[in-house]
Amino acid sequence: MQFQLSDPVDTPEIIWAGLAPVLALAAGAVLLIMFRSIVKRMPDDLNATATAALGPVTVLGMWVVGGLVGNDVPLAGLRDDIGEPLFYVALFAVLVLSTAFVRSLEIGFDAAFTVGVGLISFVATVELWTDSFRFVGPSGDDVLLGIGPQGGPIAAFGTQYGVDGFALVFGGVIALAVALTALLLDNYLRREGIDGVEMYVLLMLSAAGGVLMVGANDLIVLFLALETLSIAVYVMAAMHSRRAESLEAGLKYFVLGAFSSAFLLYGIAMVYGATGSLNLVEIRDYLDQVVIADNAMLLAGFAFLLVGFGFKVAAVPFHSWTPDVYQGAPTPVVAFMASAVKAAGFAALLRVFYLTFLDYRADWQPAIYALAVATLLVGAILAVVQRDAKRMLAYSSISHAGFILVGVQAATDRGVAAVVFYAAAYTFMVVGSFGVLSIVSGRGDRGTSLDDLDGLGGRNPMLAFALTLFLFAQAGVPLTTGFVAKFEIIGAAVDARSFWLAVVAMISAVISAFLYLRIVLSMYLGTADDDAKEPISVHPTAALAVGVALALTIGFGLVPGPIDQLANEAILALAG
Repeated sequence: MQFQLSDPVDTPEIIWAGLAPVLALAAGAVLLIMFRSIVKRMPDDLNATATAALGPVTVLGMWVVGGLVGNDVPLAGLRDDIGEPLFYVALFAVLVLSTAFVRSLEIGFDAAFTVGVGLISFVATVELWTDSFRFVGPSGDDVLLGIGPQGGPIAAFGTQYGVDGFALVFGGVIALAVALTALLLDNYLRREGIDGVEMYVLLMLSAAGGVLMVGANDLIVLFLALETLSIAVYVMAAMHSRRAESLEAGLKYFVLGAFSSAFLLYGIAMVYGATGSLNLVEIRDYLDQVVIADNAMLLAGFAFLLVGFGFKVAAVPFHSWTPDVYQGAPTPVVAFMASAVKAAGFAALLRVFYLTFLDYRADWQPAIYALAVATLLVGAILAVVQRDAKRMLAYSSISHAGFILVGVQAATDRGVAAVVFYAAAYTFMVVGSFGVLSIVSGRGDRGTSLDDLDGLGGRNPMLAFALTLFLFAQAGVPLTTGFVAKFEIIGAAVDARSFWLAVVAMISAVISAFLYLRIVLSMYLGTADDDAKEPISVHPTAALAVGVALALTIGFGLVPGPIDQLANEAILALAG
């Protein structure tokens, strides 16, 4: 007996340009594994030469990938304006300077390779935005249209994965987080005696899952991407095998992460039972056409999905893993967890609830309202009573998650734009904050208590100044991106007439400001022990990561227009 499907299965159309940011990260991880499986360890001289060569290779890689993804090779207009001879002379000079720059960083091969892959993924994202997100209007000005030639999002892999402005902004943030985290990891791993390729491979694989997650248009694709993101981070959290706290952090994160994944799967199953599909496009179309009389299964699906996402973004009461994991995991890994992982989780939450279930917002908004209030207050209040800076910033990250939930609860275009701005701004604030802690924690990664930060202003004034600015930004002090981000979130809540939620957010900000002031006073007014009065040396790679994060935090705080415009143009859409 022969069985035949009633409807043939269509092969999804693949647009490789739309997949370029994900493929760059995944291919980078595979290439690094293949290289290290053949060459376990290079001689020191060869290693230095190969590492320096990665500078021009990265520049050429960004140029080639940008040309493949975009409509034209980057800087083609400049080449036409100044002529080919001068253009290639300038290109050769850039390649020489990049070689010298990489050599001056004293960076390892694996870290330099990972930074290069992150930058290539970022450039692919920028080219998608620049060449596909806009078209030239009749007047010659750039007119916002949307992704793709017909004004809709790019269906990069059928209707399972799409590329819209929202996905591009979050993908770019994740790619930059990879580059900055790799810079922090370089000296950290060598200092701790655990240097190896594994951490960098896991970092790129996790980021590839994150980029795939922010553009997922199918619940199964979203779940697989989330697991790719999470499993790699579970291992990264436990990679410091010489610290019992790191092993404990990895185990706790894995157990509770698996628990949250089960809730997410139950939610996906219930949504499928209520709508008959796992594809977000089909679910949205079905809900637009059909009024579900008995929607108990759909509401249960909402509840389970919120629990699953709540664990991933550390929303109260699903936050219990956060302080212990942040304190025990390697500090650069915590920087990646608090930035890229959290950003990907909120992007997925918005894509599922705001896009697919917007017509049912009256059912899920009260739940997110309650989550936001609890997350804001619990994160801010419990942070104040801590004595370890990493635990303080862990509870602070919970409070920041509450602010982002305020934007999600608004369920408006302004709320989405505020979430995009806040996630991008917070990424660099938190990477810089944990970057400074990674430097001052010392061998063993244990010097993160307030006592260890006492007198930091005298031991290394630049580090203390940088951490102060990052903390002020998280507190929402004007002339920083943190102030603009909080202002946009509260404005979105007021526009949505969630006045009491806006009041709670402002109260939480005041409480958190006391927390950050405690750390600042400890650095400048505290007295360091005699054993901790030696000056703190800063490796060039860590200094670069902190410097870039600080420049973005202060620069876009003084001139927030470009990021604000980017957030407002980050249109959230489904590839139909």
